[in-house]
Amino acid sequence: MRSGCSTVRERCNGERAPLRHVGLLTLDVWPRLGAANCGERLMILNTTHPIGWKARDFALHAIDGKTYSLAQIRGPKGTLVAFLCNHCPYVKASISRIVAEANALREIGIGTIAIMPNDTGAYPEDSFDNMKAFAARHGFIFPYVIDAAQEVARAYGAQCTPDFFGFNAHNELQYRGRLDASRMTPIANARRDLFEAMKQVAATGHGPKEQLPSMGCSIKWKR
Repeated sequence: MRSGCSTVRERCNGERAPLRHVGLLTLDVWPRLGAANCGERLMILNTTHPIGWKARDFALHAIDGKTYSLAQIRGPKGTLVAFLCNHCPYVKASISRIVAEANALREIGIGTIAIMPNDTGAYPEDSFDNMKAFAARHGFIFPYVIDAAQEVARAYGAQCTPDFFGFNAHNELQYRGRLDASRMTPIANARRDLFEAMKQVAATGHGPKEQLPSMGCSIKWKR
């Protein structure tokens, strides 16, 4: 899945009808871009945890040399756990907005951590050293940690990069949606779905009922 078409083939479920209840089983179909034939279709089964699911603790090594747990990064009003990587074109296209929203969320009491879950042996651009360079280049103000065993990604049910998990102050899942409507190309004046959702979580403890799923490159699981 490393061809030029992989970013489309490997994305999470694409933008369809809003998800009114996170935790439902979502079946999605989109065009599969093959090397020889771009007319094939690929069916993807997407599952996620239900609203209210409790965040799992972790102890992951960060690029600053520290080890972070959930308790260390959670904010007084909630927490955003974002699964990111360095190589995915969807992450590269949105990383400046992700960092900006993390800055904005910090101002309203939401803590953020970014977790890199990919197999670095198969995808060396996602290596620990490259994580350091990527974070420095884009001005990360939150911990960037590596999930070398991929246990945290599996526990959270992460599926792609970027993939967002928004929790309230009680570590209860309230948001599993997208950053915004932009994909590879920023959309002018796009609604800030992630920020608005987490702003609501900070104020009320509850996320929006309608949530549109994220899209990105599939997590590169070890074989």
